[in-house]
Amino acid sequence: MSYTAPSIEEYVAGEVVKYEPKSDGQTNKRKRKPHILAVINENCTGCSGSPACVEYCPVEDCMYWNPDPDHPPFGRIIVDPLLCIGCKLCTSKGPDGAFLEGCPWDAIDMVPLAEFEGQSGTLPY
Repeated sequence: MSYTAPSIEEYVAGEVVKYEPKSDGQTNKRKRKPHILAVINENCTGCSGSPACVEYCPVEDCMYWNPDPDHPPFGRIIVDPLLCIGCKLCTSKGPDGAFLEGCPWDAIDMVPLAEFEGQSGTLPY
């Protein structure tokens, strides 16, 4: 799939289009930067348009669908780094790696904030 993550500047400017399915939940702004952020890796398949991870995210519009224009109807999920609170609910798994909730493809990495900012730029808050 062709994929380029939006830049922090695009999120700040409100230029990112977020397609359904999107996460639903709290709408208040986070009070501080989280210690870790969810980052979707190349293993994401978008679960054929019914992603499990989005259902567990407690922040509205934090996780959203990004269609692959070169290969419809395929796409993937993206995490908005300005909204992620680092709660790990999108990665939850059962004992011994059993799939109970979260990502069955291990497509979500919890990245330390310093590492994320070193690669993507400093978050505004």
